[in-house]
Amino acid sequence: MKKPYYITTPIYYVNASPHIGHAYTTVLCDTFARFHRFMGEETFYLTGTDEHGAKVEKAAREQGKDPKTYVDGIVPRFKDLWKLLGIEYDYFIRTTDENHQRTVQNILRDLEAKGDIYTSKYKGWYCVPCESFWTKLQLVDGKCPDCHREVQELEEENYFFKMAKYQTWLMDYIENHPGFVRPEIRRNEILGFLKEPLEDLCITRPRTRLGWGIDYPNSKDHVIYVWFDALINYVSAIGYTIDDKKFNRYWPVDAHMIGKDILRQHAVYWPIMLKAMGVEMPKMVLAHGWWTMGGAKVSKSRGNTVDPVELVKKYGIDAFRYFLLREVTLGLDGAFSEDLLAERYTSDLANDLGNLWFRLASMLGKYFEGKIPACAGDALLSSEKPNLVNLYHNVESAMLDYDPRSAVSYIWAAITRLNGAIEYNKPWVLAKDPAKREELARFLVMLGEWLAHTAVLLLPFLPHTAQQILERFKLKTDWTIENEDDFGALFLKAGTPVERGDALFPRLEEMK
Repeated sequence: MKKPYYITTPIYYVNASPHIGHAYTTVLCDTFARFHRFMGEETFYLTGTDEHGAKVEKAAREQGKDPKTYVDGIVPRFKDLWKLLGIEYDYFIRTTDENHQRTVQNILRDLEAKGDIYTSKYKGWYCVPCESFWTKLQLVDGKCPDCHREVQELEEENYFFKMAKYQTWLMDYIENHPGFVRPEIRRNEILGFLKEPLEDLCITRPRTRLGWGIDYPNSKDHVIYVWFDALINYVSAIGYTIDDKKFNRYWPVDAHMIGKDILRQHAVYWPIMLKAMGVEMPKMVLAHGWWTMGGAKVSKSRGNTVDPVELVKKYGIDAFRYFLLREVTLGLDGAFSEDLLAERYTSDLANDLGNLWFRLASMLGKYFEGKIPACAGDALLSSEKPNLVNLYHNVESAMLDYDPRSAVSYIWAAITRLNGAIEYNKPWVLAKDPAKREELARFLVMLGEWLAHTAVLLLPFLPHTAQQILERFKLKTDWTIENEDDFGALFLKAGTPVERGDALFPRLEEMK
């Protein structure tokens, strides 16, 4: 039996509401999960929230709440946004879940028994926002090298994980598995980082300094470092140390989708943790870029966040998804502005796809009583099947290479050709000549078949729009395409009434 496809978002920190960065990662994973279901594969899509640590404790204190009450109030904001965006995850994990906490403690007991954990006094410079210790040499102008904010000098006794012990192994593994960290620029970044001596990882904080976290096993005086706790969600969610059958069914994960700002934790800490645990490596860590505004990263700390809820309310779910998937190549940074979103909406969605549907449905209504005309379907299939199958393979190849922008571009190239075919064939001229009625019927059926096939391919990307088109053709909306023969068949039946319906993407001026 083939292993199910398993994809994860990072679990999101709950010290504030979700923004466009969270939405981007989650939409990407949702698109890949939908695509693999579309290909007939069993799929497990994991997302969730990271609920421990100093930042959460501080945010709760500022609101006069205990941390658990605070996180219980934030988590629904993430779930509500995912519902608004049509995200179909299979499991939502919280690091406050009992099973997750049990798994974290089980792993630590095992690592301690193996001799990979020890206690020691530690002196270093601590960044509260990043919840990270740094050596003096790592500081940049005396500040945190990651977020460039002030650090404080601390000395305390903690538990340490022997990360340095596995440095040579990790370098060799990454060099021998070129697809493990993607894109290549991030792989090179990690290999460069590993050229410097790797320090052991401090994996606890004294409870006197941090009260909100999972207890270290057999030590009520320490809580577990938030990153060590958080990374384990990828295995705790599928039963590691609790349900071996479930774990072995889903692991290894096919793709950890992350932002490039948490690359080190996922491409250094996590594989070393797994190696020490004796667990197989993930197939891939894929780091996407940042969304920027005015050249600066969109982030909570900079106060320049973009509210996905407002954008979805204004432009619709699929327009927002389309912009995220089409505007930037996965792995690179992307510039966000509402003007760019509005431009994509008008040119690609309203003018290209929306207008194509309107023209086809209108011509069917005008010339064939709103029904699919009868014509020589077999001849049509033999002439168009190679082109349809080629489109299917191009989209499939791009998605298996984790390139949704190219996949959508292939589909849009087909939409552009269909609009061009209308201008070239001039069906309104054919309609004036009774002798050319069969030619008109063949052309409109060809146009309809292409649009129906395009809608099927759009299901993972623009699910709601694709379903609308398929429903208007009186076709099913839960498609599974496992091979080219499935996709190369005729979808439309002669005599089927076609409902034109409202505009798929109303003009922006009409929405004001």
